[in-house]
Amino acid sequence: MTPDAPGRAGNRALYHGAGAPHRTAGGRSRATRTAALLTAALLLVGGATAGCGGRATTHHKPGTSHEQATGSTGTLLDAQDPTGHRLREVPAEGAPEVRLAARPDSEDGWNLQLTVKNFRFTPDSTGGAALPGAGHAHLELDGRKLARLYGPWFHLPAAQVPEGAHTLTVRLYADDHTAWAVAGKAVEGTLQLTATAAAPGQGGHSHTPPPSPPAPPSVQASPPEAPADRTVTLTVRDGKVTPAPGRTELRRGERVALHVTSDRADTLHVHGYDKELALPAGQEATLVLTADRTGLFEVETHESHLVLTQLLVR
Repeated sequence: MTPDAPGRAGNRALYHGAGAPHRTAGGRSRATRTAALLTAALLLVGGATAGCGGRATTHHKPGTSHEQATGSTGTLLDAQDPTGHRLREVPAEGAPEVRLAARPDSEDGWNLQLTVKNFRFTPDSTGGAALPGAGHAHLELDGRKLARLYGPWFHLPAAQVPEGAHTLTVRLYADDHTAWAVAGKAVEGTLQLTATAAAPGQGGHSHTPPPSPPAPPSVQASPPEAPADRTVTLTVRDGKVTPAPGRTELRRGERVALHVTSDRADTLHVHGYDKELALPAGQEATLVLTADRTGLFEVETHESHLVLTQLLVR
């Protein structure tokens, strides 16, 4: 029995010696699995915090895709265009281009045509991020902004152009309102336009309309204005518009009433219709107009440069 004791002890030692590494390996395996699960949980939490693909460059605007909210292109420069918008420079090859032409309208003013290359108008994503070759345009008369354009055609009423020689400028912008630029210069097109006094209906500009005939001794009261088909009520306070700027859809010929209350004195302007309304501080002012032109027209304030709404007339 004595000779066997060392063997049994050796066997026990061998058994425990063989088992010890197994338990250690199992511990390492469990630790590895735990660490992997913890890492995955942290990644999931981090992904939820950062959102799709990390922090977006801008907020999602209703109706825009994720790409439209996070995409960007070109190099944002410190330089600005004449109206204070920062330049977004892109290589000359494939860069947006624009040319401007004007044709006298048979009834009033001029019809302007924008011919663009490597560019598309994207009114539905205005306010989103800068995507290659997309955005809108600004129209200026002698350096003064007249309208924001969302398509290749625009009617310029004669009443907006004083008699004399003028320079029309059209400039291309990305959806985030930066100006597309090449070699440090904004992408734009210019046109010389001369407004002359002409008879009504000749597409020119008349500063002295014929005098109205004298009123008869007895004049009937004018019938009351037709009620508005749509009513839009807006409030401007501390530089913010309530409700948030959106679109008011109208059928051609409908009448819309704009009720606006501003906490500071300002002027309301409806682009494309050349309608203006004084906004006294703290008082509601109302502008009623007939939507007799189709297109997308901005309603904004002159002093605070706020877009209040957009009139989409179909």
